[in-house]
Amino acid sequence: MQLIRRASATEFPPVPTPWTRAQDRARRMPPPVLLIPALAVALLVLSPLVYLLVRATDSGSALPESLFRARTMSVTSNTALLATTVAISASSIAVPLAWLTTRTNLPHRRLWSVLAGLPLVIPSYVGALTIIAALGPRGIVQGWLEGPFGIERLPSIYGFAGSWLALTLFTYPYVYLSVQAAFRGLDPALEEAARCLGMGPTRTFFQAVLPQLRPAIAAGALLSALYAVSDFGVVSLMRYDVFTRAIYIQYQSSFDRSAAAALALVLVTFTIVMVAGEWWMRGRSRHYRVATGAARPQRRHDLGRWKWLGVGYCGAVFTCSVGLPMFVLLYWLMRGASTGDAIHRLFNQAWNSVSLGLAAAVFTVALALPTAILSVRYRGKLTTTLERQAYLGFALPGIAIALAFVYMGARYIPSLYQTVWLLLIGYAVRFLPQALGAERVSLLQISPRIEEASRTLGEGILGTLRRVTTPLATPGLLAGFGLVALTVMKELPLTMMLAPIEFETLATGIWQATQTGAYGRAAAPALILIVVSAAPSLILSQRGFEQTS
Repeated sequence: MQLIRRASATEFPPVPTPWTRAQDRARRMPPPVLLIPALAVALLVLSPLVYLLVRATDSGSALPESLFRARTMSVTSNTALLATTVAISASSIAVPLAWLTTRTNLPHRRLWSVLAGLPLVIPSYVGALTIIAALGPRGIVQGWLEGPFGIERLPSIYGFAGSWLALTLFTYPYVYLSVQAAFRGLDPALEEAARCLGMGPTRTFFQAVLPQLRPAIAAGALLSALYAVSDFGVVSLMRYDVFTRAIYIQYQSSFDRSAAAALALVLVTFTIVMVAGEWWMRGRSRHYRVATGAARPQRRHDLGRWKWLGVGYCGAVFTCSVGLPMFVLLYWLMRGASTGDAIHRLFNQAWNSVSLGLAAAVFTVALALPTAILSVRYRGKLTTTLERQAYLGFALPGIAIALAFVYMGARYIPSLYQTVWLLLIGYAVRFLPQALGAERVSLLQISPRIEEASRTLGEGILGTLRRVTTPLATPGLLAGFGLVALTVMKELPLTMMLAPIEFETLATGIWQATQTGAYGRAAAPALILIVVSAAPSLILSQRGFEQTS
């Protein structure tokens, strides 16, 4: 009888009581030390949206008319097409690159790992200019073909084709860096178990490895799509009508900013749909290791006779995304007015760009961390909402964010107006998703049992965060730091509108030169920006190899 009672107590756990349910709810409640900063960041991100709502409602009955015009429908479809194709093509390029540089014996894979992330250092508008100069109807390639082949004009690169090509080439590293970090954090036991069950290499990858990469691919693809939606320089140069170009034209062509604000609100709605789609793709699965501590090194796959095909693939991607822009810039530098800018001016622009990039990266990564921890460890309606709305800033046009903070700074916080602090706040709102996505991927791979053990040993929430969570999430923190620093150094609209007077960066110097058609004068700051921006990418890649070699 005692054995029966003992077995029954083991097989049938006690029915939860109101007291035990209350204890469970208390353990799942977000701690105030994380929730309060996350709520403050949420209010900061929502402030530009509040500005747009106020300006859009100023138009009264004209708001519905502007939203349901035929041109608005056309702009919406163009934006959806561009964002979808860029996300798919960027992922298609990035996943094979990440696999080749982390999980194979690719020759010189350290070098290829660094080179694969370099397109992030090239401003998208500079890349679009070089593509037009090289592949345009009367570009450099046409000049080469005219003599021997008599080709007087190439097919037009303008419109969707040029926008898709430029944005794909210069945004695929968002997916690449995220997937590469996920590859390095995967447990090799997953593949070994799949192979023991009789699966071949291809089936193992698609059924055991690829599902574990889904959060990283979705996060990177979302960043690429959001970048495509919010980019202004590429679509303006390629003359492709999407939301950002339409909003800018509306701002410039009319004294009434309400119609432009209404278009921006449609863009925010579009972004919400995109973020919801990424959440659905992400699912509710967990992706951390079963065991932690000294992890076994991952086995690298032998490419055999296919290794040179892998080298050719990496070389082709690098040539199109980095080699072509560098060639055109050097061509302009040799032909153009490289003596137009004084050396000391270029040095000041470079110093301002570097200092802004580093400061904004530290600030943004710190602001994103509470939201990232809440979204992973304390999942609920509130924390999910906080995470989702954090992505809105990246989809808002930079000019809309800048105007909102100019308005608030001039009217409500004059002490911050025309200061670097207001510029850093604008950067944080704009690029918070880059830090948040990278941090979340690393946190997903950390077992919560490690943090629970720290709390059991008497460590508080802040102590556990400082001594346990943050060191283990270092790959994601570094990835977010690098992404934000790289993007800030080449950011244009926010810098022009929020920076203090006479505060110049390399990005503003490039844009000023291109607006006057002085491409030779733009080549020098563009090349300096590429060299300076390459440092965070190089540090990030070297850190990753130190952890996995």
